[in-house]
Formats: sequence, structure tokens, C-alpha cells
Amino acid sequence: MNITILPADTFVIINKTILTEYDKKTLLNLYQPIIGGLATNLYLSLWAYLDKSDIFSLEWSHHHLMNNTQMRLDDIIIAREKLEGIGLLKTYYKKGNINNYIYELYSPLTAYEFFNNPILSTSLLSNIGNNEFEKLIGYYKLPTINLNEYENITAKFSDIFTTNNNPHLKYYDNIKDINKNNLTIANQVQLNEILALIPEEMLNTRMINKDTKDTIIALAYIYNFTNEQMQEIIINSIDETKKINKEILKNNCQKYYQFENAGGLPTIIYKKQPEYLRKPTTDTSKKSKIIHQFETISPYEYLTMKNGGIKPSISDLNIVSYLAIDLNMMPGVINVLLDYVLKINDNKLTKTFVETIASQWLRNNIKTVEEAMNIAEKEYKKRNKITTLKKTPKKEIKKPDWFDQNINTNEASIEEQKEIEKMLSEFK
Repeated sequence: MNITILPADTFVIINKTILTEYDKKTLLNLYQPIIGGLATNLYLSLWAYLDKSDIFSLEWSHHHLMNNTQMRLDDIIIAREKLEGIGLLKTYYKKGNINNYIYELYSPLTAYEFFNNPILSTSLLSNIGNNEFEKLIGYYKLPTINLNEYENITAKFSDIFTTNNNPHLKYYDNIKDINKNNLTIANQVQLNEILALIPEEMLNTRMINKDTKDTIIALAYIYNFTNEQMQEIIINSIDETKKINKEILKNNCQKYYQFENAGGLPTIIYKKQPEYLRKPTTDTSKKSKIIHQFETISPYEYLTMKNGGIKPSISDLNIVSYLAIDLNMMPGVINVLLDYVLKINDNKLTKTFVETIASQWLRNNIKTVEEAMNIAEKEYKKRNKITTLKKTPKKEIKKPDWFDQNINTNEASIEEQKEIEKMLSEFK
């Protein structure tokens, strides 16, 4: 939903859970490597706004939140969306002369739940590496104590207490409890179609519960598997009872992905440009249509399209992962950067070259596709001017299609429209 937040807009925080010091450690150890320091700081700041009963806050303005966190409003919005996406926050909105927001806080998952969540554990592993991941596993692991020589002599409730003849059986709702918000992801595969193609004598579909279905959907999302790939993996994960073994399924997904990707691990880089950073579609000029395409396609999809439908290489994905995770660049901006580098660097993505340009764009606070296109065009013209002044033999460099396009043009010519349709068909 495309909503513009203003500093004067107000918010109230409602605590839907019970937050503890253990939650803080979990947030810093497990969540922060995925969502980053700004989002972690925002969560802790919202927590600090709660009253002494830890139930709700007073009404505050976003201007106050900006001053309190020393964050720009754009950064607060990005951090808030990360908290929403990872299940720590829900946001409600009411329109008015001054818009009102309600932020609901939810508990982090326990370490057990986190490490057994395929999306979260994979994201953490991708961000911190195997060595640090194993250290965290060791930190949260329960010690193994041999009780074979001991006898359990724990007393039962009925051994110690007695009940009266007037039991109080009233049910109480809305009592404080630990509440966690599940991750919500779009289906990467059509699960019903996949299961329908597996013979009944091989798989008993009646034994597939919601938890197993959610695991399949999550794994397909993490590894970006197609229906056909997921079907093959599921068939190889069925045990002798005609049931899908989730542990075997997880291992098979990882092995399949690593075999196809030279031992690499997946990173979550399929996100598209956020709605609030997109340009309103007010005209039909060629440049506006190209902007729209950069905004509505993920970096992974863009590279796949540039490769003629073939999945990007591990080295290319590592570059995109660096831009998205380490530098926190917007997906649409990454698309423009990739397009620009490929055009001026003979269709090669060189990490040092990409890093140099990305660092400059970060210093210029480039957040939108239009800003990225403008700075790329400016740098391209400056580069050509310097080359001309040096009077050295100049190799002709193919410039991006969107250079020198008038963004304020209301209509494209018939020839341009045909060219645009041909170009846009490549994105489908």
C-alpha cells in the first residue's frame, strides 16, 4: 500500500506479548544479522516507549521518533518494514488530517523455533557464515546430562494438593501472554499441482499437515525452486510410510541447491522496490515505462532476464547479495546499477567496479530508480567528456537505452511504442 508518512503523523505502540531480557539477547544475536542495526534499534526504541505496565504507549509523533532514534524518516520506514517482514511488528493505519498509526509489538521466536525455521536459519547462515553460525548453535544448545543412573522422584500435583467442592471454571480472554507473529510469504510454487502429480501409491497426501505444507512453501521460496524441481525433491524425501520426512526434505533441498550452484548457499535477494519509493505512473513516456520495469522486477529476475532465462552465476549473485545486504541498497536501484555496469563494462559484472559506483551512489543517498538513472546518465556524460579532453582513442561504449530520454514526454511515438513493447516483453 502506497502511503506517505509525514513527521507530524502520530503513532501509538501496543504490546501484544511479554518481552523479556532473553528476547533482547535473541534479537541481537539472531535477528540483527538479518534485519540490521537500524531495524533492531527501532524495535528496542518502540519497546522503550511502553508504559510501566508494558501494555501500551502514549501518542507520539514520528518527528519525536526521528529525534529519539536519530534516524531519517525514510530509514525508519525501511526499518519498520523489515520488522514487519520478519514477524516482529504489525502496523495499522487510519487516514485523517494527521494520519494515525498503531504499532503492535510481537516477541522474537525462541532460539529453538528460530533455528528450526528454514527461512530464518538460512538467512542467518547466509549473513554470518558457517563458523559464526555453529558458534551460535553451541551458545544456545542445551547440555546433555546422562540420567540413566538416576530415578525420577518428582512429586505430582495430586500428591501435594487437594481440590475443593466449588471449582472456578470461568474462561478469561485477553490475558497477557507470549505472542509471536508468523512470517508471511508469497507462494513460490503451486503446491496442490505438485502433490497431484505424485502417484498415490508413493505418497499418502492425507498425511500431509499444514506444518509440512508451510515447510515446502518456505523451502521453495528460499531456494527459488520451480514446481518441477520441488516435485523431484519431494519424491526423494518420502519415507517408507508414504510420508514426507521434513528433515530429509530440508537436507535434499540444500544438497540440490549446492549441487546446482557450486556449493553456494542461497541469499534472500528477490525483493522488489518498496511501494513508497516508486514513481507514480502519470505519463506514458519511454523512460517512465523503463522506470516502472526497474521498480517491479527483483535483481534476481533482472539478471535471469539478462541471461536469457538462465539462472545468474554464483559470482553475480554474490555481488547482488553484497549490494542488497551489506550496503542495504534498494532493489530498483540495484537493477539500474547492474544495467549501467553491464552496458559500460562490456556485459561484465566486476565486483570492484560495482563497489566503486555503489559507494558513490550511497554517498549521494540514492533511493529511487529515477535518482539512480539520473546520476548514472550524469556520470556517463562526465566520463565521455574527460575522455574527449584527453584526446585519446576512445572505444565506443554502448550506453543504456534510457539515457537522453525525456521523462516529461506525455506520449511516445508509434515507433517508440513498438520498441517499448518489444523491450518490455523480455521482462515477462
